[in-house]
Amino acid sequence: MKRLLNLLVVPVFAAGLASAQMNGPVPKSFVTYAAEPASIAAKKPAVVELHFKVLDGYHMNSHTPKSELLIPTVLKLEPATGVKLGAIDYPAGHEYSFSFNPQEKLDVYTGDVTLKTHLTATAAGTYTVKGVLSYQACDNAACYPPKKLPVEIEVTAK
Repeated sequence: MKRLLNLLVVPVFAAGLASAQMNGPVPKSFVTYAAEPASIAAKKPAVVELHFKVLDGYHMNSHTPKSELLIPTVLKLEPATGVKLGAIDYPAGHEYSFSFNPQEKLDVYTGDVTLKTHLTATAAGTYTVKGVLSYQACDNAACYPPKKLPVEIEVTAK
């Protein structure tokens, strides 16, 4: 019995190892954030863009995935002294399907993704708004545990 179990386990382990070697290591982060300082008018509503990049070969669920079982991409910004936060605009996702189930279309982000946050600086000055982007990344074979990416926006109001 033990020999039979070894005969079954070893090929499965070897296949998994070969697959991991072919696909390469799983990255620590699937999405990068390009922090760019923003210049806005004081005491007037403004829109600041936040630029993210999903690594090639991966996608993340959109803000409004087509299934409640999927984890949406969500940006949460913390209140900052001197800045009134407003709505966050998410782009439309792209339809995506797996080769093993082409009829099921998912709503995902790939490549460059721009989120827009509405805010107002209450007075002239430089402010830092911090937050976190929560997302779940997947490739063609699997979805990975949800991640949190720190976000920081430097806003100069004139």
